Order: sequence, then C-alpha cells, then structure tokens
Amino acid sequence: MAAKKPSVLAASRNDPQRHPSALRDPALLLVSDWQMARYISMLLCRVQQRLESRILVNPGIQVLAADSSKRVQEQTALISSNPRDYAVAREAEVFAMTEALKLQDSIPEVAATSLIGVIAKLEMIVGADRDIGDPTDFPWPHIASVLRDLRAIAGGLPISRRSRERTRSDVARHWESAVKLVAALKEEGAAEFRGDAAVF
Repeated sequence: MAAKKPSVLAASRNDPQRHPSALRDPALLLVSDWQMARYISMLLCRVQQRLESRILVNPGIQVLAADSSKRVQEQTALISSNPRDYAVAREAEVFAMTEALKLQDSIPEVAATSLIGVIAKLEMIVGADRDIGDPTDFPWPHIASVLRDLRAIAGGLPISRRSRERTRSDVARHWESAVKLVAALKEEGAAEFRGDAAVF
C-alpha cells in the first residue's frame, strides 16, 4: 500500500539549512502523515477514556460509587444521553490507530532520498516499538543508537505543525466511520434478534 502524499512539513520549507531535495523526500511526507495519525488516535483515545471513566464513576450503583445522591445525579447529567458514544469513540480510536499502523507498514515501500529521510524512517520504526514491544529487547536499543548517531551527524526531523483544520477533519472522518460501523452492527444485531425470534 503506497502512502498518500500529504502536505509537506511546514517548518521544513523555511529551514535554510535543509537541502531542497530533502524537503521533497517521500520519507518526510510519510513520517508527517504517521505523526498526524498517531496524534489523532491519542486524541480519540482520550475521548474514549473520558467516556469510560464516566461510566466507571457512576455505574448506577450508588453504594459502589460512594457518592451522595446529589453528586450521583450531577455525574449522571455529565454522562452522554446517547449510550452509543462510548462505542463510537472506541471504534474511532481503532480507525485512527489502524491508519497509523498502515503507514508504518508502508515504510519498506517508501524510498528515502536524503539522510533526513532515513532518520524519518528510523523515527517511525523506533516510535512503533513504543507501542508494541520492550525497548530493552534486541534490536531496539541498537536501532535507537543508530538513530542517535544519525541525528548527531545530520540533525533531527523538521518540526511539524499540525493545523487545527486538518486535526478536526481527521477526527471527524474517523468519528463518522465509527458512527456508521456502530449503526451497522446494531442493525445486524437487531436483524439477528428478529431472525431468532422468528424461529421461536
């Protein structure tokens, strides 16, 4: 799967020390998309966790919640009136994380055309390890060491600037996909229930 071509890292265009060919490096475009996908997945994770914590704080059992009656009513008012919000938030986070993982999977297909592009690819590899493995296991410390050496020689990645418009657009896209999925699953479950009821 080829990575889509996003906007170039904003700060890199204005950096006089960067060679112009490095600014068009496909690996820099890939790392920019990957960083954005991870950022969006973290935002959606926070939304999902907030909804989850509201459910845990007020499970509907006042004795376990250990709150006064008034406090329970206040917290109940904070909980979304739509019981599907938590499921939607969870699925939206999965969509965003899946996008980040697809971008990671495309690393071998994207050729770096500069030393900073090689650094970008290594940043993604080391960053992926934070999610999936023990950073003390081989080869992660070794790859991190190579990355440090390359940064010392060539410098780090240009600073990316996330536009609020793109962030909102990406969150809305994943949220909309999640709403459709949850609705389809609900409809499928209702259809199965109707089918089971028809048997009886």
